[in-house]
Amino acid sequence: MVRATQREIQAAVEALRAGDLVAFPTETVYGLGANASNPVAVRKIFAVKGRPAGHPLIVHLDSIRYLHRWARDVPAVAEKLAARFWPGPMTLVLHKAPNVLDVVTGGQQTVAIRVPSHPMAQQLLTAFGGGIAAPSANRYGHVSPTRAEHVRDELGDAVKIVLDGGECQIGVESTILACADGHVRLLRPGSITLSQIRAVAGDVMIGPDAGAPRVPGSSTSHYAPVTPLEIVQGDALEALAGGFNDRGERVAVLALRLPLKTLKLATWINAGRRPQQYAHDLYAHLRTLDKAGCVKILVQELPDDERWDAVRDRLQKAITRTVLEAPFDLASSAGVLP
Repeated sequence: MVRATQREIQAAVEALRAGDLVAFPTETVYGLGANASNPVAVRKIFAVKGRPAGHPLIVHLDSIRYLHRWARDVPAVAEKLAARFWPGPMTLVLHKAPNVLDVVTGGQQTVAIRVPSHPMAQQLLTAFGGGIAAPSANRYGHVSPTRAEHVRDELGDAVKIVLDGGECQIGVESTILACADGHVRLLRPGSITLSQIRAVAGDVMIGPDAGAPRVPGSSTSHYAPVTPLEIVQGDALEALAGGFNDRGERVAVLALRLPLKTLKLATWINAGRRPQQYAHDLYAHLRTLDKAGCVKILVQELPDDERWDAVRDRLQKAITRTVLEAPFDLASSAGVLP
């Protein structure tokens, strides 16, 4: 993986300390970072993304040794999970320490924390010496960025610095586990599978209940391209795509295989059957198909296997697209959050 120069890291650290936003790579997706201890800076994240105020952010740390500064009453099972999966693509939701800002937690008494493994994220976090609050570096509800150019294309000059670490290794957001009450609850699937979690934590509850904290990516519509998306069975792909073709309409297809016949007006991507590679390429493929000028994106139904759970979750939430407002004006949105 690419490492940043000392000059790049220093510039990013200075920007964070000045209250500006910095986009940086993690092993999952690119994050839009602000000093987690600066409420004005954190509000800029919400303004730039068009993110609802009640949606919590993930605080990124460079090491588990700083966990006590951000969380209190950390249960033993959370410590076991952290020892096994950090640095890495896992986020833990814990009781927040008294100093943690409400704007970071969405007003909740819990905080989401992650220690990323990407070397450039580690460089930045170590040099900064504090927590960086960071959701994905894209407009709220849109497809997450896995390359630096995705960030620049979508957010432009709203981000002071974009650190370019190349393509993200994993390509889908982190696994989120709530551990605040001593029990483990899977709130968002990621590349760490349920079997891997159970091997460390034992019993794991799946999905939110009435008392579960709100977490990033939990809205019913998220990770969505602008083009409407539909999930279909593999044996129906050609018939459905052919219908669009016969009507003179362009259609996009994200499949696990090559097409059985040529369709003149179809943009077809064979993403293959390897779950890790499919996840790695997912958002880049969706961005490509979104730019193809098609009336719909047809996605082949995925295998019923836990290795596909994260991708299945993202595609299900991409089916219903959130209608977004025009980009926020920072000057006029200063009072958006309490």
